Amino acid sequence: MAEIKNYTLNFGPQHPAAHGVLRLVLELDGEVIQRADPHIGLLHRGTEKLAESKTFIQSLPYMDRLDYVSMMCNEHAYCLAIEKLLGIEVPERAQYIRVMFSEITRLLNHLLWLGCHGLDCGAMNILIYCFREREDLFDLYEAVSGARMHAAYFRPGGVYRDLPDVMPQYKASKIRNAKAIAKLNENRQGSMLDFIDDFTQRFPALVDEYETLLTDNRIWKQRTVGIGVVTPERALNLGLTGAMLRGSGIAWDLRKTQPYDVYDRMDFDVPVGVNGDTYDRFLVRVEEMRQSNRIIKQCVDWLRVNPGPVITDNHKVAPPSRLEMKTSMEELIHHFKLFTEGFHVPEGEAYAAVEHPKGEFGIYLVSDGANKPYRLKIRAPGFAHLSALDEMARGHMIADAVAIIGTMDIVFGEIDR
Repeated sequence: MAEIKNYTLNFGPQHPAAHGVLRLVLELDGEVIQRADPHIGLLHRGTEKLAESKTFIQSLPYMDRLDYVSMMCNEHAYCLAIEKLLGIEVPERAQYIRVMFSEITRLLNHLLWLGCHGLDCGAMNILIYCFREREDLFDLYEAVSGARMHAAYFRPGGVYRDLPDVMPQYKASKIRNAKAIAKLNENRQGSMLDFIDDFTQRFPALVDEYETLLTDNRIWKQRTVGIGVVTPERALNLGLTGAMLRGSGIAWDLRKTQPYDVYDRMDFDVPVGVNGDTYDRFLVRVEEMRQSNRIIKQCVDWLRVNPGPVITDNHKVAPPSRLEMKTSMEELIHHFKLFTEGFHVPEGEAYAAVEHPKGEFGIYLVSDGANKPYRLKIRAPGFAHLSALDEMARGHMIADAVAIIGTMDIVFGEIDR
């Protein structure tokens, strides 16, 4: 009988379960994966190189486009790195707004991950449930920044502007009658903080719905339990961070271990897994959504009773107010210089990392004293995770490779940079 040889299969780069332009070259024995070779770089935008020819503030919108599911978290790391080099203080209210929106972004990320991971494994309805809540959160993005996705809301020294006093409302249309519109607008009558407060009260019951669909679902458990197991030791050696590390039982969360902004004042728990498989990472991320909701509620309560500035008063870094520009020629000149020339950052280097929804997202910044970075290096969590794919997929079936890609929650904007 002739010897059966392994054969090679292309998975992507246009595969619907590839979560971006991933090309996997799978070496198979029948339907069992012997080797998985990820080919990346198909989405390369040259963000790190582009930053060298842009002022610090001009590079900020590029951060939204890295991991385009966790927009403000990318901005957060970038602003923290610049602030380290500048040595400026961020107003307390701005820090609370940043933390609140970083957690809103975590919910946005995990909701997309859960919907798509479910879809990858054959669960259709969960996507519709998750996108229902994402709409409310996108409305918050739009209300505060004017954009539903690429917000460019965080700024070195604080945030672009304070929270609005009103929430945008739905208007009557041909397809919705007055009664339906009134129902949609009933929790939008007050300020943005009222709307967020209402969301935090509704959200735990909505997470219960997701768990009803999946957590004890027999098919879901067959697709995820025992798939892509990573031991705690291997997770550390492979450079895994975020839920990928915590799913293996290691309670490492930068919000607790190296807190930034006002995370040290927040009361929340760090969920960890036991078995380090795809199912455990699912449970960890679902619990993270509940904990993010707790943090958002704490921020809302503080912001209600603590007004104040939301950006530094150093007008070499942040623009002066409209009133100051109208009454002072010096401030008007500061305004023009800031938006034409940008601000100069002292010579030196800094690394700032945040607990991004996908893991440790870091910005390494080198300045030579100019108004643009000498060098910018992005530490993308998904890059390290994807490099572990071969090890995690060996011995599994082709369908399991889809579940493993889903459990990594990879987005190629940050991997290819």
